[in-house]
Amino acid sequence: MVLRLTLLALGVLELLRPRKVVDFWMGLATTEADDIDLRPWVYSAARVEGALLVLWVLRQRRSGE
Repeated sequence: MVLRLTLLALGVLELLRPRKVVDFWMGLATTEADDIDLRPWVYSAARVEGALLVLWVLRQRRSGE
């Protein structure tokens, strides 16, 4: 239950604010000295991932698992 709520929250955040979510995780994954340029499609991919997470959580809820 807690995992589903966490995934739902992450999915909604990725849908609404993909740039902030991706930038947050990239900040954790790289050092300050790294100069990383992300391709523009990365944010679209994050939005798609968020939609899939939300759909998965809703589908799991309907099936009663």
